[in-house]
Amino acid sequence: MSRIGKLPIPIPNGVTVSVDAAAVKVKGPKGELSHSLPNGITAEKAENVVNVKRESDETNHKSLHGLTRSLIANMMEGVTKGYQKQLEITGVGYKAEVRPYGLQLALGYSHAIQYKAPPGIKLTAPQPTQIVIDGADKAMVGQVAAELRQLRPPEPYKGKGIRYAGEVIRRKAGKAGGK
Repeated sequence: MSRIGKLPIPIPNGVTVSVDAAAVKVKGPKGELSHSLPNGITAEKAENVVNVKRESDETNHKSLHGLTRSLIANMMEGVTKGYQKQLEITGVGYKAEVRPYGLQLALGYSHAIQYKAPPGIKLTAPQPTQIVIDGADKAMVGQVAAELRQLRPPEPYKGKGIRYAGEVIRRKAGKAGGK
């Protein structure tokens, strides 16, 4: 039995969960999320918990058992607390501005980059060199952070670019000095 998969998922106050044969839907104060269940995995709602069960001990079912339980637990946390990622922008003239559609970024290119926020994601820039990504879906918050970082990844010589808050960039020495 999967150690993660057999743990019950507590349902927090203010969250409604609906379980049917094909999907689990979670609704809370921060939004509504759903996850379709893979073949061989079932979910059952008891009083204040959701239990995930598997059909057999096949390798595929074993691996999906813990994964499905973790995804549903992440949904519960997402609709109550939400998820947040922070990015830092380093470089002269590099900045981010909040616009109605998402963000406008100046990253040293000849043009400004317009990034449109997907539904359910809130992008803010408390300072021109910081970006905060908020949302209920953990995977979507991580994906948006990765896409923004990919626009100008940090380079190893001067460290210019977009990086995660707290990320350490290994620096390289430049050219050896003249004579």
